[in-house]
Amino acid sequence: MTAHPHDPELARIHASFSGFHRRQADRVVEFPGGFAALDDRYTHSRGNNHLLVDGPADPLALPALADELLGHLPHRLVYVVDDEVAAASRGPLEDAGYTTSRTLLMRHDGPVPAHGGGRPVDAEELRGPSSTAWRRFAPGVSDEEVHHLVERRSARLGAADDVRFLAVHTEDGEVASWVDLYLDPAVGTARIEDLVTAEAHLGQGYAGRVLDTALHLAAEADCDLRFLSANEAKWPHRWYERRGFVVADTVHVFARG
Repeated sequence: MTAHPHDPELARIHASFSGFHRRQADRVVEFPGGFAALDDRYTHSRGNNHLLVDGPADPLALPALADELLGHLPHRLVYVVDDEVAAASRGPLEDAGYTTSRTLLMRHDGPVPAHGGGRPVDAEELRGPSSTAWRRFAPGVSDEEVHHLVERRSARLGAADDVRFLAVHTEDGEVASWVDLYLDPAVGTARIEDLVTAEAHLGQGYAGRVLDTALHLAAEADCDLRFLSANEAKWPHRWYERRGFVVADTVHVFARG
């Protein structure tokens, strides 16, 4: 989808998307057309160590720039927001061994749901369920990698003005489904991310309840623009569409390693 820079709502989504990555980073390295978000505490987390191109950039320079800024890492990851920059970057990056995919930025257009019954939890309560989930999502992942992916939640506390980790529990008190909610009421935006359901509780409605909780709380916080990101190649974006989300734009993702 072509970006519309004069669309105020889309501009707010882009600003929130870039701001999320800037604010959670331990250090930011600027370059023409974007920045590197870096955190040496979580070197196995691509979400904490990558380039984000959110302006005019030199496509031919991106492979070398990624090597320079991410050379200490076992991976390379480059997000490109603008379609034209992404199209021009694809050849140079694919020649350098990168694969391509797309992340959908999805805006909630449906009615605000009733509270789903979820409640705030802290990182400690999610540590066990998250560790188990990562081993399910990435079979063969090392203990160190799991540690980085789970503990990066601490960095995300700085990603918005108001960060809430929400969960829905079973009748026995077990965490069944959880999600992150990033609120910036001053600009009216809310980002919902990392919705996960424990394997033992799939298909029982818990994901819908925790999503409803996040949407309800976002509206309650006067965030009129509520959005999330979803991998275009995987099924959850279809589920989000049934929950009232529509695709507002795409972000191009180039990865290696």
